[in-house]
Amino acid sequence: MKKQAPRKKPAKTTGAMIKDRWDATVKSLAAAEAQMEKQVRQALKKNKLAGDAADALKDLRAKLDRERKKLSKELDSRLHGLQSRVKKERKALGHLVDDAVRGALATLNIPSRKEVAELTRKVDELSRKIDGFKAPTRRKASKRPALKAEVAALPQL
Repeated sequence: MKKQAPRKKPAKTTGAMIKDRWDATVKSLAAAEAQMEKQVRQALKKNKLAGDAADALKDLRAKLDRERKKLSKELDSRLHGLQSRVKKERKALGHLVDDAVRGALATLNIPSRKEVAELTRKVDELSRKIDGFKAPTRRKASKRPALKAEVAALPQL
């Protein structure tokens, strides 16, 4: 029996990778903040300076929260800018590829879909015109046997 190789996880987009790293950074900062707060509280208990230090700790927490929000907004705006740039570059690359394919087809003298569609339309149009020419001819042919019968019925001179 063959061993099945473990399935590979689907590749993440750049935005997802950045978001994952940002989340990991926020978690590690929160853990560091909690650990620092715990150590400061232990030190405060030993030194009994709870009043001023508690206010300082609240101020520090507020500053950290503001900075976290500020960095999150900045990251979001940069990520949005990066996504819009990638979208523009993708379009430009698509146009370049289309032009290269058209050039290669022209070099190899292979018609494009547009050219084939145009030729098909023209052939259909010509077919309709030819059918229009055939229709009156059929009417004349159908009248001829009746005309021949009438001529045959006429007295001969």
